[in-house]
Amino acid sequence: MIRALVLLLTLAGAARAEQIVLGLSNDEVAITANFDGSDILIFGAVKRDGAVADAAPLQVIITVSGPRAPAMVRHKARRFGIWVNTNAVEIDEAPSFYAVATSAPISDVLSHTEDLRQSISTPRAIRSVGAQVDNTADYTEALIRIRAGDGLYQVLEGAIDFEQETLFRTQVTLPANLIEGSYQTRIFLTRGGQVVDRYETAISVRKVGIERWLFNLAHEKPLPYGLLSLLIAVIAGWAASAAFAGLRR
Repeated sequence: MIRALVLLLTLAGAARAEQIVLGLSNDEVAITANFDGSDILIFGAVKRDGAVADAAPLQVIITVSGPRAPAMVRHKARRFGIWVNTNAVEIDEAPSFYAVATSAPISDVLSHTEDLRQSISTPRAIRSVGAQVDNTADYTEALIRIRAGDGLYQVLEGAIDFEQETLFRTQVTLPANLIEGSYQTRIFLTRGGQVVDRYETAISVRKVGIERWLFNLAHEKPLPYGLLSLLIAVIAGWAASAAFAGLRR
């Protein structure tokens, strides 16, 4: 019993012997009229409080996850010469944006068990337990493929520079089609596929300026927003007509 207790205390001390110290180049992203994306530099270091007997190399995994919401995935099939929606599955919860970067191939830095426990890989970050179909995984893969094509889901294997198992850094590109919200950032320190430490922070993405004013007006006062949109359309139409008439003279 005493030996078991000593062993547990020793393992706990080893797990705390290496900790993550994190930094961000920017913890806020402002969406403006000319916003075309943003690059976030994520960097940090491994703080060591003591020697670790395990000789297995350390690895780093970083994930950035956008606001989560249900997502509808539809399956199209050819019927009578045209493509129509035949089936639809609602994914319970999926991040609007998800990037996972690693310091080595993900199969080398993360075990299947830890992936299940921590929900690190893209398929594990998507929750779809309530779908009433047999091939839920196919719809999940379709969602990943579609959003990856839009730059919203990214797998960046080997994209983390990890110098002498002490300093690490990587760059995550946020695309232009972001939605507002808190983008949760997680950093995992692994050894032998097992997580030995983790760190969490957040990046705030917000509309600013005229975009913020129009967004609030559309959602909080739809009638004035509609009238304003109509007025702008009338003025734009009149201006285009006047300009065309001036060119014909």
